[in-house]
Amino acid sequence: MMEAEVEEIVRVEKNVPILRFPEFEEEWETRRLGELITIKSGVSPANYKFGEEALYPFIKVEDLNNCIKYQVSSRFFTDSSKNLVAANSIIFPKRGAAILNNKIRINSSPLLMDSNLMALTPVEKAIHYEFLFYRILKEELYKIADTSTIPQINNKHIEPYKIRIPNYNEQAKVASFISVIDDKIQQLTKKKGLLEEYKKGVMQQIFSQKIQFKDENGQDFPEWEEKNGNVLFENISDKNHNSDLPILAITQEHGAIPREMIDYNISVTDKSVESYKVVQAGDFIISLRSFQGGIEYSSYKGLCSPAYIILRPKQDINRDFFKFYFKTENYISLLNTKLEGIRDGKMISYKYFSDIKLPLPSLPEQNKIAHFFTSINSKVDLVTNQLEQAKKFKKGLLEQMFV
Repeated sequence: MMEAEVEEIVRVEKNVPILRFPEFEEEWETRRLGELITIKSGVSPANYKFGEEALYPFIKVEDLNNCIKYQVSSRFFTDSSKNLVAANSIIFPKRGAAILNNKIRINSSPLLMDSNLMALTPVEKAIHYEFLFYRILKEELYKIADTSTIPQINNKHIEPYKIRIPNYNEQAKVASFISVIDDKIQQLTKKKGLLEEYKKGVMQQIFSQKIQFKDENGQDFPEWEEKNGNVLFENISDKNHNSDLPILAITQEHGAIPREMIDYNISVTDKSVESYKVVQAGDFIISLRSFQGGIEYSSYKGLCSPAYIILRPKQDINRDFFKFYFKTENYISLLNTKLEGIRDGKMISYKYFSDIKLPLPSLPEQNKIAHFFTSINSKVDLVTNQLEQAKKFKKGLLEQMFV
């Protein structure tokens, strides 16, 4: 047996975590969760108001979407003090898919909650509220709940559930340490949101020409032209391939991307791939959901379903300029006026794409605008990467600082 394996067995038997502050040596003890907390289920108050006109926040499951750790926002308020949940309780959904998504929050002030929520209030000095929050995150809520049919959780699942905990002082120190990482995650999340809002706002102003660029000599660029879609882009249906190219997933989040690069497990037969179209790097694709998220761009050569329309520039343009323009709210609203089909069968035909006039600045101005947006995207990508790394670091801490 390997030395590391022996060390791991000893660690588990002694009930101590992999990572630990050096001043603590006592073993962690196993306790029933019901011994450490009191449980309260939500009950909707008779009267509640929209806006901050009353004393106590009243929250519903959907309000948990607006927070990361602390429940600090709500849409409704009430004067009722009956069934108040004490501050620093752990709130989460009692039923439904939200349990599987681990929607757990700490309420920062006394509040009321609807009947789809429940709260665990720590017994004083038995368990630290933030330690309990991270403890449940580590265990994951669905492990405590009954998920055999519709996910649900109640007292009979919570009270007998066993967790390992250290003494109160170590709990507080562990919680404080992980909270620092949480604060960093919240800062990065806010920064990313602000950058995305800035990008969205400045895109609207540039494409509406409320903000205009100057050329290298400080002079105005020529007036923008407008061209119909079919003047700038042609409809490509190239099926000349040996089925040896990667199959592309057409997504609103990533654009056109090889399926193996994302979690996209849809199998296709060799025979059906024969009818697939060749996509060249730099092509645009009208997907079945373009009316929701705009036209997608491909940085990859590959194959896509014949259900998609492939667009290729007919003249010298800056593809990045149009990549950004095809994702603007204004252009998406224009696509929505050109729908064919009903319900989920709605799509944009090449004919209707051709009817929509597209902005056409001079090529030097296209280049300048594209470079500006690309630089903003780079900043968003940098913050996104930092955010993902912080989340991974936190996940690792949760695994190694708890037993």
